[in-house]
Amino acid sequence: MKDILKMLEYNVLFKGLTSSEIETLLVCSQAKVVEYKKNQIIFSQMDPPKALYVLMSGSVSVCKDSPDGRRYIVTNIEEKDIFGEVYVFLENTDYSYYVVVNSKSCVLEIPKDFFFHTCSKTCDGHSKIIKNMLGILAQKAYFLNNKVQLLTSGSLRQKIAKYLLENCNNTRYVQLNMNREQFAAYLNVTRPSLSRELIKMQEDGLIEVDRDMVKIIELDELTMSVKGLN
Repeated sequence: MKDILKMLEYNVLFKGLTSSEIETLLVCSQAKVVEYKKNQIIFSQMDPPKALYVLMSGSVSVCKDSPDGRRYIVTNIEEKDIFGEVYVFLENTDYSYYVVVNSKSCVLEIPKDFFFHTCSKTCDGHSKIIKNMLGILAQKAYFLNNKVQLLTSGSLRQKIAKYLLENCNNTRYVQLNMNREQFAAYLNVTRPSLSRELIKMQEDGLIEVDRDMVKIIELDELTMSVKGLN
């Protein structure tokens, strides 16, 4: 329990809460820690939402399948991230995506009902965690808006350029936290199409690709290529 509390102290959902308050909340909410193996499904599309999830360790992906059966990655979840939070506050709405485990993972599951009722112990942390949720949902809306803009960014080259520019963090390097197939699904294109375009961009001297690391060579040219896009 001590290890869990220490990790949660640095989680955005529990921002401003003491270790004692977090422990009380976990007890009152009847939260549980569940271990998942690679390729397990945490919840499926059309399942009714039952909990908010915090990834304690490992890696999972939020996915949807296209009509032709191709997996589309909505986003990748990393350690300390939360997921399923939007559906906690939606009534009579089933999940429109599913979550698959990429590697052995440990997940904290907080029952949905906890966020709609005052616990019996009248925890001071209860109001704090609700306030934190408002900030998280606002950030989620911002992220989804950026994702929509990326997917409507014109050509594949423009999509790649926009992604690199938004994730280089004022450097010329971008660490891809996904493999080539996952990156293709994220951009809603096929893996061969993505590979061909990355090769062309290297041949044109725009970027250098070394496994999951991309170096931006011609920053100005990439910037100009997406100028005017949303």
